[in-house]
Amino acid sequence: MEHVFLSLGLIIALILLLGSGVWVGLSLLGVAAVGMALFTSRPVGDAMALTIWSASSSWTLTALPLFIWMGEILFRTRLSENLFRGLAPWMSRLPGGLLHVNIAGCAIFAAISGSSAATVATVGKMSIPELRRRRYPERMLVGTLAGAGTLGLLIPPSIILIIYGVTVNESIAQLFVAGVLPGMLLAGLFMGYVGIWSVFNRDAMPRTEQVHSWGEKVRALTELLPVVCLIAAVIGSIYAGIATATEAAVLGVGGALALSALQRSLTRESFLDSLLGATRTSCMIALILAGSSFLSLAMGFTGLPRGLADWITTLGLSPIALIIALTVFYIVLGCFLDGISAVVLTMAVIEPLVRQAGFDMIWFGIYLVVVVEMAQITPPIGFNLFVLQGMTGRDIDFIAHAAFPMFLIMILAVALLVMFPQIATLLPEFMSARPG
Repeated sequence: MEHVFLSLGLIIALILLLGSGVWVGLSLLGVAAVGMALFTSRPVGDAMALTIWSASSSWTLTALPLFIWMGEILFRTRLSENLFRGLAPWMSRLPGGLLHVNIAGCAIFAAISGSSAATVATVGKMSIPELRRRRYPERMLVGTLAGAGTLGLLIPPSIILIIYGVTVNESIAQLFVAGVLPGMLLAGLFMGYVGIWSVFNRDAMPRTEQVHSWGEKVRALTELLPVVCLIAAVIGSIYAGIATATEAAVLGVGGALALSALQRSLTRESFLDSLLGATRTSCMIALILAGSSFLSLAMGFTGLPRGLADWITTLGLSPIALIIALTVFYIVLGCFLDGISAVVLTMAVIEPLVRQAGFDMIWFGIYLVVVVEMAQITPPIGFNLFVLQGMTGRDIDFIAHAAFPMFLIMILAVALLVMFPQIATLLPEFMSARPG
């Protein structure tokens, strides 16, 4: 029971630091330092220095800034225009019309970005004015963008999957492959909801959409060809075993620079902006990871993770009950922290519990990403909500209500993952079973 009181004390200290506006990474370092100083005899300074260096010098982490840079480069291209022109002829006659462009566009950009916010911003900067001009319902326009933007965290290359893989020492390539089918499932659920909603709300939808010939549809696909080639090069090289995640990230940066040059959007200014943007984001994540690693070490010295694991074991929770409890826990946590922070903050305690319960860690990584995706559209911290607020001019309450159906769809996706774990494990198992 003493471990429960100790954990509550550390949690309260962390909440006070975060609530006072201290950066997440510094808050983690501060709580870890206090925990070690009060409850262990270990030298805090030496342990902090060694842990931060070890966390920052991991070779696997080199893929992280490269994939972030690739997304920053593509964000500054005319990719959003190409996505809209390439997808619109194919989506216009579906129930729900061009609302499907939001979802399909986010799924495609997610496959070359890895960032939820960049996915929303890139697709939204072209689709919002176009759909408004055609008088699509504002609530559905905003809701589909908010929900589908979260695919940037799931569909590889995913920044959060890299962080999870490094934290629990699992293969980044297998995590990337595992995210493909769940990402397609979630996109399909979003599109299914849009189609069903539009059938029951015909009066709210635009009366007509332009009919496109097959020739126009085929020509429109040429707008998507560069993007599809880049996705095939990055993800295909990992799946085929030709490249590691880091090597594929280098390939992705080279492809993004080439695509930007071909579109004549690669200037000295855009190049420097993309580089600085990637540097800022990478430094933020690196600080959070450093703080998380030191907190994990401090908690290990205090015996807190094992003590909590033993305490929860005495509760006799079944694996399903544990998953339900973790889902509620991460949904609540997502109201106050972004997805990356939620993962690195909790894995020191959660990982032993999950392994002890016998869950596959690849499967759990995909489950975890789907759950923390919800953090992107839950107030008051949901980052996608803030991005859309800036792009649409709507207040945060309107955007949160518009995104709520997508939140419920994500809960359905979690239920499907629990009932059918093969959705996440099928491709990694096939990849591992291949000879050579």
